[in-house]
Amino acid sequence: MNKLNKFFPEVKERAVWMVGEHRSEYPSQWAAIESIAPKTGCAPQTLHEWVRKHEIDTGM
Repeated sequence: MNKLNKFFPEVKERAVWMVGEHRSEYPSQWAAIESIAPKTGCAPQTLHEWVRKHEIDTGM
C-alpha cells in the first residue's frame, strides 16, 4: 500500500524552520511542536517526525 504524502516539501521545510525559530519561546521542543503543528495543518506527531528527520539529516 502506498503512503499518501499530502504535504509539499516547502510546507515541511517551513514547519521545521518555525520549530527551530520559535523553540526558545516555549518550555520544550514538544510544546513548540504542539503549537505550530495545527498552524501548518498537520498532527504534532507528524511535525515531530519531520523535525527529528531534519536533525538527523543535518547532524544536529
